[in-house]
Amino acid sequence: MKFFIDTANLDQIREAQSLGILDGVTTNPSLMAKEGITGRNNILKHYVDICNIVDGDVSAEVIATDFEGMIKEGEELAELHPQIVVKIPMIQEGVKAIKYFTDNGIKTNCTLVFSLGQALLAAKAGATYVSPFIGRLDDISTDGLNLIADIREVYDNYAFQTEILAASVRHTMHVIECAKIGADVMTGPLSSITGLLKHPLTDIGLEKFLADYKKGN
Repeated sequence: MKFFIDTANLDQIREAQSLGILDGVTTNPSLMAKEGITGRNNILKHYVDICNIVDGDVSAEVIATDFEGMIKEGEELAELHPQIVVKIPMIQEGVKAIKYFTDNGIKTNCTLVFSLGQALLAAKAGATYVSPFIGRLDDISTDGLNLIADIREVYDNYAFQTEILAASVRHTMHVIECAKIGADVMTGPLSSITGLLKHPLTDIGLEKFLADYKKGN
């Protein structure tokens, strides 16, 4: 399973990259605004800055919701850097845009997916990634992980090449369960990745090893 970090914070991206296990980055207008990145030119520059830190795919989201607008923005984003993946919303015009980009060799990430039907349409249009938002489904008392499992079954049935990118991951158990189900990618905050490092028995064991070492020296 690939590990993406969901942020626009360059320091957090650098920290995740330093672990040696980071495969890419996802971000969105809300995350950009959180970091104080506003204005089209500043946002575009920030995407390039992110690409210069990581080795893998970087999802950059379009703002337009009409076909022509999404194509214009998406082509501009794709020209920024070879690692850019154009992030398209799961709407009717978005499906059309995904098909257009697929036919023109531009990678896409279909975002805001909340149902199996939506994921099926994204795969049919040739999306590189499909992003079901599991955390947001959990927020409305729906099991987001079940959606990941359903998409995995259908994609395997028909050998779709679209990768399942589990988005809106909130914590380490989301990461673990996504890996068990067979998500191709997970994206979440830095804490969902670094949290996998933690176990009390590791801390206790290390403390004992160091204490025993000091006794012998």
